[in-house]
Amino acid sequence: MRIAVTGSIAVDHLMVYPGRFADQLIPGQLDRVSLSFLADELEIRRGGVAANIALGLGRLGVRPLLAGAVGADFAEYRAWLHAHDVDTALVLVSSTLHTARFVCTTDADQNQIATFYAGAMSAAREISLAPAAADGPLDLVVVAPNDPAAMLRHTEECRTLGIAFAADPSQQLPRLTGEEARQLVDGARFLFTNEYEAALLQQLTGWSEEEVLGRVGSWITTLGSHGARIARAGAAPLLVPAVPAAAIADPTGAGDAFRSGFLAGVAWGWTFERAAQLGCAIATVVLESVGTQEYKLSAADLTLRIEHAYGAVAARDVGQQLRGSGV
Repeated sequence: MRIAVTGSIAVDHLMVYPGRFADQLIPGQLDRVSLSFLADELEIRRGGVAANIALGLGRLGVRPLLAGAVGADFAEYRAWLHAHDVDTALVLVSSTLHTARFVCTTDADQNQIATFYAGAMSAAREISLAPAAADGPLDLVVVAPNDPAAMLRHTEECRTLGIAFAADPSQQLPRLTGEEARQLVDGARFLFTNEYEAALLQQLTGWSEEEVLGRVGSWITTLGSHGARIARAGAAPLLVPAVPAAAIADPTGAGDAFRSGFLAGVAWGWTFERAAQLGCAIATVVLESVGTQEYKLSAADLTLRIEHAYGAVAARDVGQQLRGSGV
């Protein structure tokens, strides 16, 4: 199965504040906030939603095609992606803008305050999927957070070319109009959101949950420590519990990791339940690591986690595939 992942490619600046943001927020003064938090840790990591998802797929042996826009500072990042079996042929390099930056501070309660600088990402609207489709069938295109015009272009190209797509608007939902949100979701084979984004999507589109389900194949909602919910029209929702984490080091990128595992399972022809179980296991591995791409995967570790969370049959199915894929 040939999967293209479109969306942001960025460099993450991740900081840790040892206190609680809530302690600094004064009721009645929230319209005049001027705060500075002294962080005691800083990690500079490779990131971006599309790059995170693609790298996870590459590590699982599903060689994805990454499509996004970057700055001239991308050479080292490109080598890193190639080393993890990610095809970067559709990455556009801008000569005038920097690669996007994500700056995020996490407090002692795992709350986050973040700022995203788009930079070269705005050039992603110039990327066409047609050349990749001409080189061979594209079975699925993931439309992840990106320049909104690029997201709309890639979604429309999928419709025109007859390619199945997964809608993953997530962080860009607040920037979208209702009409744009409807265009990005309508007809998607998969829709990915978290709980908050699910509510925001319904508010933006004006569609009820039933109306959304009538327009997509499956709606996958990540539920944090409660796992994931998979909903389809005319069927009872499927709830997949999370894989317990030994300790949470950094929540950034866990949702992207879930998508990597889920989509790999789809590529291998698994049931959605089994695919979501792998997604939850990889999300937990990322939760236990700092950064979105620095985690390590091994078939033995993932199989053991899945056995503890879901039982021996799930572990047997997953372990066999992972070992065959060289994980």
